[in-house]
Amino acid sequence: MQIPSDTTDLLSVIIPLYNEEDNVQPLCEAVFPALRDLNRPFEVIMVDDGSRDQTVARLESLLSLYPELTLVTFKRNAGQTAAIMAGIDHSRGEVIVPMDGDLQNDPRDIGALLSKLDEGYDVVSGWRKDRQDDALTRNLPSAVANWIISKASGVHLNDYGCTLKAYRREVLSDFRLYGEMHRFVPIYARWQGARITEMPVRHHARMSGSSKYGLNRIFKVLLDLMVVKFLTQYETKPIYIFGGLGFFLFLLSFLSLGGGLYLKIFEEINLNRTPLPLLSAMCVITGVMCILLGLVAELLVRIYFESQGKTNYTVKTIYKMKS
Repeated sequence: MQIPSDTTDLLSVIIPLYNEEDNVQPLCEAVFPALRDLNRPFEVIMVDDGSRDQTVARLESLLSLYPELTLVTFKRNAGQTAAIMAGIDHSRGEVIVPMDGDLQNDPRDIGALLSKLDEGYDVVSGWRKDRQDDALTRNLPSAVANWIISKASGVHLNDYGCTLKAYRREVLSDFRLYGEMHRFVPIYARWQGARITEMPVRHHARMSGSSKYGLNRIFKVLLDLMVVKFLTQYETKPIYIFGGLGFFLFLLSFLSLGGGLYLKIFEEINLNRTPLPLLSAMCVITGVMCILLGLVAELLVRIYFESQGKTNYTVKTIYKMKS
């Protein structure tokens, strides 16, 4: 199938790969028939994340069999999020569907995601309701992380870690992915006013290869969540968070000093016998630094937006009376 120049109805499927040499051929044999059954133009962008096995060689041998396939290779391993971002950058479709390359996601679910998207949603997130992974090392940490992310973000999804999702391209505009942030796109989209839903998808046990995820990823995810929350809620008003922290420290300093004076006057305890004066002084100094840092951040934000010609708002539609 030749990809048409008109990309209005084009579907872009993005698949990051890292050391998946045994899964390459069965992956293609599963993905391409499922997409052809949708009867719509599509492209598949497979991004090799610096594999050290024969993943790239096997993909190169399949390029002639699948004209819809585009292969992007990295010089070194950069991580799943970077691979997905590269796929987005090299895609042309108005609908983007990332999925894993280990055959645990089922490409036959893509049609259901698209149907849900056609109901008016901007993001449809897959939910591995019957997840086929180790309950203790994978499912339990994932459930805890999903609960924390939902509570912290206010966007309640059962499975942030499921790569299989469907996005309208405009949701991903002006948004760069770093760290482990690909799982937080629904949060960013919701905060920008997008309509989001979640639906169960199939999940299969890994047949070959090994998982690239470990328990240490939980801490990376939580740190990235802090970054996303800051960038989306305080990007244009950093003084609110720095100033708020500064005033909290001022209050703590006042309470510490008040406590010290109470001990001195009513308990006859010398102030140099307590850490309260030192705590009060440290809180004042740190509070002043936080407020000054917030002011500097405000200046940087204004310089950034004005120099780049950016706005701190997003227009959905403009209505105008015809003359």
